[in-house]
Amino acid sequence: MDKKREEIIKLLPKEIRKLFMMSEIDFSRLQEIRLRVNMPLIVVYGAKEYFISCTGKPVSEIKEAYRVTCQQIKEAMVYISSYSRYAFEDEIRQGFITVEGGHRVGVAGRIIWDGGKIKSITYISFINIRISHEVIGCSDSVIGYLYNDDSFYNTLIISPPRCGKTTLLRDIVRSIANGNAGSRGRTVGIVDERSEISACHLGCPQNNIGCRTDVLDGCPKSEGMMMLVRSMSPEIVAVDEIGSREDAAAIDYVMNCGINIIATVHGLDMEEVINKPVIGELVRKRMFKRYILLKKGMMGKISAVFDDRGNVIY
Repeated sequence: MDKKREEIIKLLPKEIRKLFMMSEIDFSRLQEIRLRVNMPLIVVYGAKEYFISCTGKPVSEIKEAYRVTCQQIKEAMVYISSYSRYAFEDEIRQGFITVEGGHRVGVAGRIIWDGGKIKSITYISFINIRISHEVIGCSDSVIGYLYNDDSFYNTLIISPPRCGKTTLLRDIVRSIANGNAGSRGRTVGIVDERSEISACHLGCPQNNIGCRTDVLDGCPKSEGMMMLVRSMSPEIVAVDEIGSREDAAAIDYVMNCGINIIATVHGLDMEEVINKPVIGELVRKRMFKRYILLKKGMMGKISAVFDDRGNVIY
């Protein structure tokens, strides 16, 4: 059994494990496994959604689907939390747990409030296992467009959901930090609010993020960007899924400190991003000099690279 398959299989309830063990699913193409109490077992496989049948086959008909029980959800949480849910209570409070291999398990259920803050999540009835995929070298075709001689351009990756923006961001960070054919290696600071870029597990990055990269794991983006500037002296700061006014203010602060930014944002095209109330303002001010657009419905497919004037350069 290959390593990725083993990492995922051991998170599943024993009966569901058997389905995947007998299945011919290629785990390198598996993106999500969704368990919902008393509902069909669903996977996102090769960018398409399928039900899993009682024989472990991906099927389109709901009547053929295997149904997940309440007990199986409980069993899965035991394995996901390594038999010690208390040890992962802080992560559960945020709605996800990062497990060995960098895979992220999202959870949902009844929220317990205390003093206006989330204290815990109980009666967990919904689990989403998002499989981490590194694609080393996926940025090779565009990395050269992100430099001006020895300077790095502030860069924004624009992508619809599930199209590989975090995978591309991670590989760009790796290339920047290690150095590449066109440039020396640089110190990079990642603010990994949801543990998706570096995928730290027990403090150790599970993904290849390069030899000159520092990580603030589980830290809100706006606070983390300013913390990195003050504490780690990065040349470049990397963040995923910007969007709030606080994010924009932190990006402005970082840039004014002479530090470059590479970030991602959800969007179908340049026009949609320009019309966003907060990020659009950064675009109109031409604070980013390069934009990488990923193609909808095609995992990791780069549609175009734009300069700050909107000219297509790739």
